[in-house]
Amino acid sequence: MPKQVDHQERREAIAHALWRVVDQHGWTRATLREVAREAGVSLGQLQHYFASRSAMLTFAMEFVADRTADRVTRGLATLDQPPHPKDVLRVVLAEMLPLHPDARASSRMSAAYVLEALHDPALRRQAGLGLHEGRATVERLVREAIANGQIAPDRDPEIETDLLLALTGFTPLLELGVVEPRAALAAVDQYLDRLFAASP
Repeated sequence: MPKQVDHQERREAIAHALWRVVDQHGWTRATLREVAREAGVSLGQLQHYFASRSAMLTFAMEFVADRTADRVTRGLATLDQPPHPKDVLRVVLAEMLPLHPDARASSRMSAAYVLEALHDPALRRQAGLGLHEGRATVERLVREAIANGQIAPDRDPEIETDLLLALTGFTPLLELGVVEPRAALAAVDQYLDRLFAASP
């Protein structure tokens, strides 16, 4: 009997190929033909799963989100239980920075996604939803920490959430070698220390 094709596995293999092309050569090289070559499938086979670069990129970004969530979950499992919210935020922020190969590939895919979304209304809406969900998760952690007295009650949770997410702005500085990973993490740690300082 012919081997049954696992369609989800094939789609994930194509997503990995897209990651590799974007990571090594940039989004401009990520044509359907180039990704098919990298994935070891024909262009026709790839188009059976993804009719366009946008469709392929959307699936790849869903996969990126899953991989990032898995890395965060593994990081949280190494913390004391229940974990302190400062440590949770540190794990979340660190995994959003390109500090190791998997996170770096995720970061470059995310950058490609944002660039494409700027000119594609459907992608823009979808990207916005994902970012809103991520921001809501961080804000929930901040609000819980304020309610539990771990962050001073006079801190504005929305502003603090935006400032925390602004720390992910280290990404291009890290990618271009302007800032060293150690320095970026030191800045993250110092900001978290200030945020979680004893209430006045």
